[in-house]
Amino acid sequence: MQNLAAPAPLPTPPHRTHATRISARALTKAFGPTRALAGVDVGVEAGEALAIMGPSGSGKSTLLLTLAGIERPDSGQVMYSPAGSAPVDVAAMPDRGRSELRRTDFGFVFQQGLLIPELTAIENVALPLMVLGIPRQAAEAEAAQWLGRMGLAGMEQRRIGELSGGQAQRVAIARAQVGGASVTFADEPTGALDRKTSSEVMDVLLASTVGRGASLVVVTHDATVAARCDRTLTMEDGRISHQFFRTQAAAAQAAAAQAGGTR
Repeated sequence: MQNLAAPAPLPTPPHRTHATRISARALTKAFGPTRALAGVDVGVEAGEALAIMGPSGSGKSTLLLTLAGIERPDSGQVMYSPAGSAPVDVAAMPDRGRSELRRTDFGFVFQQGLLIPELTAIENVALPLMVLGIPRQAAEAEAAQWLGRMGLAGMEQRRIGELSGGQAQRVAIARAQVGGASVTFADEPTGALDRKTSSEVMDVLLASTVGRGASLVVVTHDATVAARCDRTLTMEDGRISHQFFRTQAAAAQAAAAQAGGTR
């Protein structure tokens, strides 16, 4: 497999302000008889990387989509606090308002990237800016800078099918960050990648989000990915069952790896 180029340096992480970026209270969501969320409280700080883990059907992806304003909860509140602006209740916003928020303040990275295969790498990254009305030349200039930060300089004109899986995910990360997202939501962003490429993609995902003081919320099955985040929540049956901070998660991962090696 082709190795990914090392990413260009990104800013040194600024001092954490511990300001709350998202605060959700008493979230419930049901799909028919299935309770996906059963009274969830969660907060995400500015500059924090938060991992959400749990078995399939535990509600972790529903929680991510609800925090991002893609799903509307049956009850509860999702308060988003933009820097320098008054908090807004995402759950109570009309569809148009939530769509606008996702264009301007939130970024998204999914397992398969969801890039447009007919477009080149630079066109995929520039697209969110052009949707906001930025002229194509200026949008592509900004997109080129982000691709350079991702270690993809010289690959701007390649179509998605001409890139490796790890390179395509870097394009997806650049697309999520090009508009200066305050919060990035990533659903299994390394799920389709091998271990080495997964680590490299997490390097650039963390550097491009918390590395510039933005927040990151990651849904993952991978304990290695979760251990690199500041905090990990484990969900069961629509509720948060456990919370680990980075040092605890790393210790638990090391213990599990040691136990596996002694079998």
